[in-house]
Amino acid sequence: MATTVCVTGGSGFIASWLIKHLLRLQYSVNATVRYPNDPKKVSHLLSLEGAKERLKLFKADLLEEGSFDAAIDGCEGVFHCASPFFLHHTPDPQADLIDPAVKGTLNVLGSVARKPSVKRVILTSSEAAIAFNRNPRTADTVIDETWWSDPDYCRANKMWYVLSKTLAEKAAWEFVKERGIDLVSINPPCVIGPMLQPSLNTSSANVLSLIDGAETYPNVAYGWVHVKDVVDAHILAFEKPEANGRYYVAERCANPLDLIAILGELYPNLKFPQRCADGNPLVPAYKVNNKRAKELGVVLTPLKQALKESVESLKEKGFLKH
Repeated sequence: MATTVCVTGGSGFIASWLIKHLLRLQYSVNATVRYPNDPKKVSHLLSLEGAKERLKLFKADLLEEGSFDAAIDGCEGVFHCASPFFLHHTPDPQADLIDPAVKGTLNVLGSVARKPSVKRVILTSSEAAIAFNRNPRTADTVIDETWWSDPDYCRANKMWYVLSKTLAEKAAWEFVKERGIDLVSINPPCVIGPMLQPSLNTSSANVLSLIDGAETYPNVAYGWVHVKDVVDAHILAFEKPEANGRYYVAERCANPLDLIAILGELYPNLKFPQRCADGNPLVPAYKVNNKRAKELGVVLTPLKQALKESVESLKEKGFLKH
C-alpha cells in the first residue's frame, strides 16, 4: 500500500513540483488548495502522471483552524508549503503576509498534533528566515543554517515577507518542541526553474525582470537554487530518518550583474538593464555554505542551467514577449 502524505499549498510553484515527484515515487498525495474547483489553479495537478490514481485535492484555508484536519488524516508525512509570497507593497502586511504565514503554520501543526499517523513534518521555510539581520554582509561573509533573520531589523526595513517567514519558522520550532512533533525545515533562497503552474510566481518574475526590457536592476544579492533541488531536499528530509533541523538549500549567491553576465552568455540577443535602480554601489554576493544540503543527498544544479530552464519556461508560458 502506498504511503500517503499531505502537501499544503498544492497549486504553488514548489508544491506542484513536489507533488509531481511524490506521485512519480508512488506516494499517494493529499494536496490542499484554496480553490479545488478552479481549473486555472488545479488542472496542471490533475494532469500529472499518477494523479488520477493517487492524488486527492482538499479545500483548506490557512486562517481557518481545523481546515487541514481532513487532508492530514491518515498521512505519514506533511509537507507544509503554503504561505503567501510577494515582495510588492501591501497596505496591510499583517493580514496579507504575516497572519497567513504564522497562523497558517500553527494551524497545520495543530492538525498534525491531532493526527497520530504523522511521523514527520517538512516545513518549506526560506533563506528569508536566515539571512536578514544586522550582521555585516561582504563578499567574504558565509551564510548557513545557524543564521537567523532578526524580526526587529525586518520591521525597521519594512521587509514584510522576510518577517513573515522568520516568525512562521520560529513559531513552528516552538510549537513542535512543546508537542514532541518531528520537524525538519528546508530553507531555500530564490527558487527558479521551469513552471508547472500557469501563473507567474514571484521567484520566476525575478528572472523575467532582468530580460523583459527594464532599464534598471535592483540593488540586491541573494541565493539561487533550482526547484528540482528544493523538491529533492523535501523528499530526502522526509525519507531519511537521520534528517533533522534546518537545511539551507542554495547553489550560490548572485547579484543582478552576476545574473546578467550568465544570461548574456546564454541569450546574447536579449536586452538587459544597464543601471542600478538606486544608484548606489552594488551589494556584493556573499558566500553560501550548502554542506548540510549536500550531506542530505541533494545534488545542486548549476545556476547557469537553472537560469536557462527558467527563461525557456517563461518563453513557453508566454511571459517573455520577445
